[in-house]
Amino acid sequence: MAALVKAINAKIRSNPVSDYVCSTHFWGPVSNFGIPLAAVMDTQKSPDLISGQMTGALCIYSATFMRYALAVQPKNYLLFACHFVNEGAQLTQGYRYMQYNYWGGKEASVTKEAFEGVQKTAEAVEAKVESKVKQAVGK
Repeated sequence: MAALVKAINAKIRSNPVSDYVCSTHFWGPVSNFGIPLAAVMDTQKSPDLISGQMTGALCIYSATFMRYALAVQPKNYLLFACHFVNEGAQLTQGYRYMQYNYWGGKEASVTKEAFEGVQKTAEAVEAKVESKVKQAVGK
């Protein structure tokens, strides 16, 4: 049985592509890509859900490990790309967090919601008045 496993391993390692696909240099970054994908998807969510501390920590994490992805031998460009995408997504989230919490975004959101509420109420009153006028004219 050990000879069979050894033969299969030798066959896999003889081809550079399958050797790479069966290595941690490939599967580590692939499994790590969940973090930047989640961050990119979170850019569509409300900014009040963003954690400033977690965003800052992930910015530092990605910036640090972008460097280490190129410092190892052989260089791991897939891991670098993973951290590059995550860094961009986290910087975007950081900007959204700052804009919402410190640069007037929260106030603008509240104002917009209030305006939309008033507008809906005005439309409802207008429709009610219109129906009453039609009833009065119809009598």
